[in-house]
Amino acid sequence: MRRGRSRPAGAAPAALLLPLLLLLPLTGCDRIAAAPAEHAAAAGDPAQDADRGRHLPPVVDHVRTDDPVVFLTYDDSAERDPAFAGLIRERRLPVTLFLTDTVAGPAYGDLARLRPFGASLQNHTLDHRSLRGLPYAGQRAEICGQQSKLRSRFGVRARLFRPPHGTYDTTTLRAAADCGITALVLWRATLDADGTLTYTRGGHRLHPGDIVAVDPDHPTATNLTARTERLLETIEEQGLRVGDLENYL
Repeated sequence: MRRGRSRPAGAAPAALLLPLLLLLPLTGCDRIAAAPAEHAAAAGDPAQDADRGRHLPPVVDHVRTDDPVVFLTYDDSAERDPAFAGLIRERRLPVTLFLTDTVAGPAYGDLARLRPFGASLQNHTLDHRSLRGLPYAGQRAEICGQQSKLRSRFGVRARLFRPPHGTYDTTTLRAAADCGITALVLWRATLDADGTLTYTRGGHRLHPGDIVAVDPDHPTATNLTARTERLLETIEEQGLRVGDLENYL
């Protein structure tokens, strides 16, 4: 899948700790709105687990970079639109797909065929359980279990993780680290069911380094492929392009 890309000069990993979010509807993964942050750390530094004396993965909704790129991310169900798969192949889009085994599992074969065209397959747990407040063993089973599924089906060792509903706690970060995750990925902008971009914070326009979550198949959503094509037009009009998130984190 990598096609020889490397991290652009000047691009640096970033950890902008996010506010926690409250859900907007999304099949298999409800979207969320802002809530007070549970964790505080200097931007660019992983949170530190004081109990274990080691670093935990950063939580990001934006990447610090001067490159004119934004990052398109999709949760479960994007694969249900055959035209969307065609769009990825045609434009060789480096989208990031966060997969839950119980939702996306039946389509794993189709998803595997998208990897050579730019799709990055990442972790969204086994069963889409809300993790915050669960004991360590339960959170680890959800995250590491999906790591094993992705490895066995695709040969992928996922480094990125999106917690279901965008909610997490320190135990989530510990479990994610133990499963080989290097960053928890949220979003600064959402492409809603009607094709509108909404923002969790900051100015109401896209900025270089923004992570965009695209609502795949809300029952009232317009066609996913059509909404993505309009989003690509907006990105181009603002002098931006779609980047490969995994190359920047």
